[in-house]
Amino acid sequence: MNITIRQFQIFESVAQHLSYTRAAELLYLSQPAVSMQIKQLENEVEMPLFERMGKKLFLTEAGDELLVYARNISRQLTELDDVFNEMRGSEKGRLTIAVATTANYFALKLLGEFYRRFSGTIISFDVTNRESLLNHLNENTVDMVIMGQPPEGMDVEATPFLDNPLVVIAPKGHQLAKEKKIPLSVLQQETFIMREHGSGTRIAMERFFDQSGYSISSVMEMSSNEAINQAVEAGLGLGIVSQHTLELELALGRLEILDVEAFPIMRHWYLVHRKGKRLTAIMEAFKQLVIDDTLDVLQV
Repeated sequence: MNITIRQFQIFESVAQHLSYTRAAELLYLSQPAVSMQIKQLENEVEMPLFERMGKKLFLTEAGDELLVYARNISRQLTELDDVFNEMRGSEKGRLTIAVATTANYFALKLLGEFYRRFSGTIISFDVTNRESLLNHLNENTVDMVIMGQPPEGMDVEATPFLDNPLVVIAPKGHQLAKEKKIPLSVLQQETFIMREHGSGTRIAMERFFDQSGYSISSVMEMSSNEAINQAVEAGLGLGIVSQHTLELELALGRLEILDVEAFPIMRHWYLVHRKGKRLTAIMEAFKQLVIDDTLDVLQV
């Protein structure tokens, strides 16, 4: 089979965006040039890689299979470049990090400190939900992930590096704000703004109340802690969020943390990567910064 690396790159871009036009724009090629390369690739494998239904483009079964190999080749080429940089004694390299939306509040500080130490590094940074983080780990599309609950049943190495307390928040002046040791039974009378099903915060919250024998009601779901904070501030209900997301709101007096019995729910932040993954010097340096220096960086 005679397939070029360039054809793999073009195919991977089209497959990622499911668009010849978008792939052409990103690769600085004309759309006919992209179409021609895909056609040559299909002739080589003797099967169609894409099919069009209406205005939408979809991968065929053969396309799905080829995409796995294209991504593996792309990762290996990146690793090879990093290896040669290390052999040349260069501090340059690539670092691809994905973090849970909640972790974005402190992850940027860590990356800022890392970039000050290794300014030649090219950093790719994705802030996303738990489902996407699991996909990143499953497909090995990032170097490391920062998340609140490592996946079960996946071959990963997870290192805890920071406490992650979940607290109950209310708008300023709420009737419960001055109460002490609020019983969990009182919370049953309140409505809550919650994260979406499947999020690490939602899983931890539901597990806590199930074990406590209580239940709470929800008026709406939000896909980010920032949205929850804003909804709580607007008086739509109470919320349960990571205390790391509240720095600005607490400083401005927009929200209050309620004194509820058995709270905070104490969790941890983890740095996660695939077990057995070959870590370059740059990746190792970032891992050590996170494990050893996070508290110092966040206190600055």
